[in-house]
Amino acid sequence: MPFDRVVLIFNPHSTGDAKGKAHQLRDEVLAGRPDARVELLPTEYAGHARTLAQEAAGDGRPLIVSVSGDGGYNEVVNGIMDAGDTHAVATVVAAGNANDHHRVTAPRPLPEALAQDEVRPMDLLHLSVNGEKLTRYAHSYIGFGLTPVVAVELEKGTKGSLSEIVTVVRSFSSFRPLRVELADGGRIAIDSLVFSNIPQMAKVLKLSDNGDPEDGLFEVTLTPHEPRWRAVTKVVHAATTGLGQQPSVTDYRFTALKAAPLQIDGEVLEIEGGDRVRIEIAPGALATLR
Repeated sequence: MPFDRVVLIFNPHSTGDAKGKAHQLRDEVLAGRPDARVELLPTEYAGHARTLAQEAAGDGRPLIVSVSGDGGYNEVVNGIMDAGDTHAVATVVAAGNANDHHRVTAPRPLPEALAQDEVRPMDLLHLSVNGEKLTRYAHSYIGFGLTPVVAVELEKGTKGSLSEIVTVVRSFSSFRPLRVELADGGRIAIDSLVFSNIPQMAKVLKLSDNGDPEDGLFEVTLTPHEPRWRAVTKVVHAATTGLGQQPSVTDYRFTALKAAPLQIDGEVLEIEGGDRVRIEIAPGALATLR
């Protein structure tokens, strides 16, 4: 094998039975390669996957497999990036509620991917807030404003046009627009601002037609504040036919003028009023097994 071992990182308490999938993957890998070294690394607390991935990436030539949803894979990706110059390769096996990255990129089943040995560089999004106050990599998307609120609710619900519309309308009940100052000094009220490395999020929201995690660019989907009925229509449009082509850039900056939710690969954080936010592309930053 081109790897000295396969490291399976999983949450043993995952609702998606990550533990069972991790053990099944170990058996499948060993069935095809009896001499392979396979490690099972269960997480013990939130954020532990990041620590485990950093430690694994710093030793030899591991294939680090995140048996998880988008949030767990985000931790693994950030752990590998924390390790610095490394020979680690990453991949994800879906085992969570939010599996946007796995669904959109459609990696081969792990035993098949090992047999094909196709390692490809993947772009990452890099978020920095106030310089070094908060830094994080994202494999799929970073969203501000209404979209993260809607996405969280959609992840809880059942896919279907009627339920999606109800979810969108309900999300407006307590939402207030995000006010930002753009890099050119202009100020604008925004309902949603999403930076994406893949064309979809939250199972059903089709953000763009041109999202590609290997093109050295990311897409910007900006929705200025508008009457609620128009905003609802646009989100429903994203959940059905999609939003079409979106601008592609390598760098985007703004200053938040009020506190707002932030969603990064399925995990929700918060930015404060006055925070300076920068999103950059990190082209080919992560070696992945596809």
